[in-house]
Amino acid sequence: MTLPAQRIGGAPGRELAEPGFWQAPPAHRLAVFARLRETGGPVFVPEGTGGAGHWALLRHAHVQEASRLPKVFASAPGVTTPEPARWVRALFGDSMVNLDGPDHAQLRKIVQRAFTPRLLAAAEADIHAVATRIVDHVLADRPDEFVSAVASRLPLEVICNMMGIPERHRPEIADRVNHASENIGVQRGLASRLRMPGRGLRALARMQRMVAGIGRERRKNPTDDLISALVCANVDGQALGARQLGAFFSLLMVAGVETTRNAITHGLTLLTDHPDQRDLLLSDFEKHADGAVEEMIRHSTPIIQFRRTVVAEHTVEGHLFHPGDKVVLYYASANRDEAVFPDPDAFDITRSPNPHLGFGGGGPHFCLGAHLARVEMRALFHELLTRPVGLRAVGLPDLAGSNFDNRVRSLKFAFERP
Repeated sequence: MTLPAQRIGGAPGRELAEPGFWQAPPAHRLAVFARLRETGGPVFVPEGTGGAGHWALLRHAHVQEASRLPKVFASAPGVTTPEPARWVRALFGDSMVNLDGPDHAQLRKIVQRAFTPRLLAAAEADIHAVATRIVDHVLADRPDEFVSAVASRLPLEVICNMMGIPERHRPEIADRVNHASENIGVQRGLASRLRMPGRGLRALARMQRMVAGIGRERRKNPTDDLISALVCANVDGQALGARQLGAFFSLLMVAGVETTRNAITHGLTLLTDHPDQRDLLLSDFEKHADGAVEEMIRHSTPIIQFRRTVVAEHTVEGHLFHPGDKVVLYYASANRDEAVFPDPDAFDITRSPNPHLGFGGGGPHFCLGAHLARVEMRALFHELLTRPVGLRAVGLPDLAGSNFDNRVRSLKFAFERP
């Protein structure tokens, strides 16, 4: 087979496999993505030796196409880089994001049925109450680190309230979420590969044991919360078992908490760096809030990439994919595609349309929590921006340098008025 031009002559995508690339300033990474998009089609990214590697989908249309063809671009055996080991999947169960076909459809159906209109209405009311309480505490205590004081607290408290996690477990869960996700996709020491550390797996195991115990209690004595709805569901005669509940909870905590906290943190930085956009938002919050949230998500792209495995022949922009090929959907690149977003590096809260792929490219794996994340961001920024004492980011965010998510470790912030 003759290799396409993108794979000949030095592999222009080689940089994407180098840990140093993900440690580089964001502007450098975005410039590389822009250059690679100019090739027009999939770009080969060599990994190690022997011809191994993956094909990078960098354009908006291509990421969207692959997302909507799960019978060609499968999520199994895993969407992260590297793929989860078999023993990890056997121990923790398969997360919904790593499943395809009937298995994924059945699990998603159980979860969707559990999100009843009543539960969602209660969650939305709770979001506004939690956002108000967090900002009250911030104004009273005057902390100076935004991630721990504000951005992490909102999604963690909302999800714990919705799931019905007792208060006594929450500090431990917050600590374990941080340990479970702190090094996903981050270079560790001098290792040439990007991998999840053993401490993260231990944290996940403890967290899953904890929620399994709560699930057993809820089966005996159900309450009006999401765990009860999941373990007592009857969707085609099925409910979530202990491992499925644990895997779903881990996904919800790591994905739901991490992605929303990062979008919120990047959002504060963007509004600080673009005072004209902040002033516009404040001039009519109700009019501009939804656009601001969408643009924060597009601009920051909390999840940088997901992996797929080709299971059937398919052609994208002249390149024929074969079963077994590895493909990575680079959302961070797709959300800056000049063919879809005029002046893509600009932060513009009036951008319309804004068909960003911050929650995925559509298809069966589109983010279940997209609506709640939007409500959380809108509620929190309303509280942060409309109180008499304004807030602003100070300095640059401390980024984790991850190839998986656009994670912020910390961000200093200050009050604009005493």
